[in-house]
Amino acid sequence: MLALRFFPCLLLGWFIFYAPRALSQSFCELGDFALENGQIIKQCRIGYRTFGRLNEDKNNAILFPTYFTGKSDALRSYVGGKGKMLDSTRYFIILTDALGNGVSSSPSNSTLQAGREFPLFTIADMVRTQEAMIRKQWGIEKLHAVIGISMGGMQAFQWMAAFPAKVGKMISLVGTPKLGFSDLLLWQSEIQPIEKALQTNGNLQQAMETTVLIHAYALYTPSWRNKNQKTADFQSFVQAEIQKSASFYPLDWAWQAKAMMAHNAYKTLPLDKLGELLKARGLIVYASQDLMVSPQACADLVQYSGAEHIVLTDDCGHLATGCNMGRISERVQAFLQKQ
Repeated sequence: MLALRFFPCLLLGWFIFYAPRALSQSFCELGDFALENGQIIKQCRIGYRTFGRLNEDKNNAILFPTYFTGKSDALRSYVGGKGKMLDSTRYFIILTDALGNGVSSSPSNSTLQAGREFPLFTIADMVRTQEAMIRKQWGIEKLHAVIGISMGGMQAFQWMAAFPAKVGKMISLVGTPKLGFSDLLLWQSEIQPIEKALQTNGNLQQAMETTVLIHAYALYTPSWRNKNQKTADFQSFVQAEIQKSASFYPLDWAWQAKAMMAHNAYKTLPLDKLGELLKARGLIVYASQDLMVSPQACADLVQYSGAEHIVLTDDCGHLATGCNMGRISERVQAFLQKQ
């Protein structure tokens, strides 16, 4: 099975079409891929995992891109038989690794453009590599749906903006069509220690220790932290976060964060046109107390378009989807089956 990752895309696509079970980590080779900024990712490859079978009409595929720094393996828990958010007995589900996550082409794994030599990319570039992959790999011209969480939700918005004829339904969970001021401030704060280390030839992994603590602060609301965590455990929590920082490659983190900072789906398709599409084909889930992805852009888009939506009002913050997964899962299942 491991050897399959090196096969050409066409052969992998043939195997998946007839395979009843999910593949392990697989790759699609896209060759030299031109980015929005004119730079090229050399020998670009996109990671993915699949569940279920693609039907003969190739109209039951759902694309599920990864969230910030996430790997496709982490999305497995959302997929399964009836009762799971995504039913692999009904749909062909593609979990795909976004550029810069350490699985798909990234600063950490490129042999020709390693580290800081790796080109900067955007959310739109992530989506363009995914669109190229589904055509080359399976000959899919239209997805039944694109669904994503957080940065994956940003990719979902960009999919609808860039390829409206190729997306049947769009589901964004705590994503956004564009970042607000508070979002930009957060991500710049996370990137700053890494950039300073780059400029001074400092220790990048030490910089990550600061970055992960800033990130942790924004995941939950202060009220959730104060209710659910004890001050006596504060130092052990900090040390655990610092230990986790060793598992992240700083430039993968920074490059994906910069991609989010440049994200604005309205640059591709204006608000009125994107809103009209989402009115009939979108499900937007946002958290009113989200400190990591500002809910305002989603609230404005929902008000403008009248798109189907869920507003999560508890104090779980950006992780409100986890606190409400049962409710969200049922709504997603119904939305996917809606005519």
